[in-house]
Amino acid sequence: MESLPSSSTVQLLSPPSGLSINITPKPRNLVAFKHRSKQVWCTSSSTMKTSATDPSTKKAKEAKLWGGRFEESVTDAVERFTESISFDKALYKQDIMGSRAHASMLAHQGLISVSDRDSILQGLDKIERCIEDGEFVWRTDREDVHMNIEAALTDLIGEPAKKLHTARSRNDQVLTDFRLWCRDAIDNIVAHIEHLQVALVTLAMKNENLIVPGYTHLQRAQPILLQHLLLAYVEQLDRDAGRLLDCRHRLNFCPLGACALAGTGLPIDRFMTSHDLGFNAPMRNSIDAVSDRDFVLEFLSANSITAIHLSRLGEEWVLWASEEFGFLTPSDSVSTGSSIMPQKKNPDPMELVRGKSARVVGDLVTLLVLCKGLPHAYNRDLQEDKEPVFDSTKTIIGMLEVCAEFAQNITFNCEKIKKSLPAGHLDATTLADYLVKKGIPFRTSHDIVGKSVALCVSKNCQLQDLSLDELRSVNPVFDEDVYEFLGAENAVKKFCSYGSTGSECVAEQLDFWVTKLQINTAGHK
Repeated sequence: MESLPSSSTVQLLSPPSGLSINITPKPRNLVAFKHRSKQVWCTSSSTMKTSATDPSTKKAKEAKLWGGRFEESVTDAVERFTESISFDKALYKQDIMGSRAHASMLAHQGLISVSDRDSILQGLDKIERCIEDGEFVWRTDREDVHMNIEAALTDLIGEPAKKLHTARSRNDQVLTDFRLWCRDAIDNIVAHIEHLQVALVTLAMKNENLIVPGYTHLQRAQPILLQHLLLAYVEQLDRDAGRLLDCRHRLNFCPLGACALAGTGLPIDRFMTSHDLGFNAPMRNSIDAVSDRDFVLEFLSANSITAIHLSRLGEEWVLWASEEFGFLTPSDSVSTGSSIMPQKKNPDPMELVRGKSARVVGDLVTLLVLCKGLPHAYNRDLQEDKEPVFDSTKTIIGMLEVCAEFAQNITFNCEKIKKSLPAGHLDATTLADYLVKKGIPFRTSHDIVGKSVALCVSKNCQLQDLSLDELRSVNPVFDEDVYEFLGAENAVKKFCSYGSTGSECVAEQLDFWVTKLQINTAGHK
């Protein structure tokens, strides 16, 4: 062979770290590259590109690890369509974790030697460092994260790497990776939920005794403490976290060792790998192990409910920030303006929270439709389960983060809220309670108060503005003590049932959350 031009690039066909290097070529077709303690031989080519995933690369396709019975390579279109490395490389850490546990178990069971195990573990360590340093080249011709790592391991340590796939399939391997990834994602989301809860409780502590109108049907209903309303969202978020933790418990069972669908005839110890990976136990049924996506559906369902709660919070705060309500003002740091209307100050983050909830719900619907009608066991359709989960997780974390940020950067307009309280006869139900205490049946009390409100409407005044004679014109049961029940402040003081908006009840709720969330109250009292 003729000598290569001095400007040529040498591509490692079997790169230990997926790297390419430029060297001065020698007049032969093999070049030695010293990588750490191992010498790797490479074929040189003057037209070779530095990236193995470059679509313009012209080279013979690498034989597939599953290609023993095949005489032809898949076409480029099929390869592009079926690859998953573009997104499932996100599972690399979990894939390496599972391979470490599997290699250790194989050695413990005498299926590979201790020397082979050590070579595999050392090789996996090097590959992980290479990936984290950004030096690993992910190759689409190696299809997915599992094949990329296994092929790179074979390039690096040779024959021992070929033993790693003993008693496992990509089917149980990917489910193990995915369960590990979802477990970590749940822990991350739950931490963000707690951060938002702390922000809301802190906001409540800053607004002690602030009374706001409570709404049903978006119509004024009864006076409530703002703290009570904020704690309602804290309660919802707590259920969100609970659903995720329930899901985490149910998904925390190990599919590894189920192989393709039927298990294996080799004497593996699935309890050992399960324990080493932090699972509760191996999954009982090998067919279920490789075909189950209930944990994904449950995870995305929990995310969707959380997203709905955040969307409702976003909607409420968008309304309250409007001129029509004017109950709250976001700081400039969490607002945006208009490109044409210079006066505008928009609560865009909460509008986007409301909007992005659609993505999270859509991700759930995608998985529901994907799983509908699939026969047992594994089907390639299930490759499509990763991207919706990755998107849902990223989106819900972003929503939680920005809601907490917004909560830390808003102020409630106390004077405007106070001036708005008389409208709507918010104390009407409290007046009905007054009549019940006088021995009047509630339905009769309801009717009397309704007529009293009608009198107020005709006189354009509030219930507390009616004279005792005017009230007695509706019903003689009214007495001087009625005025202790009228007006928003008096009404709030009369609430006493467990979980109500009464001041003492709300104080108990607040103390509960301060304790549970371990909030330092030093700066709020």
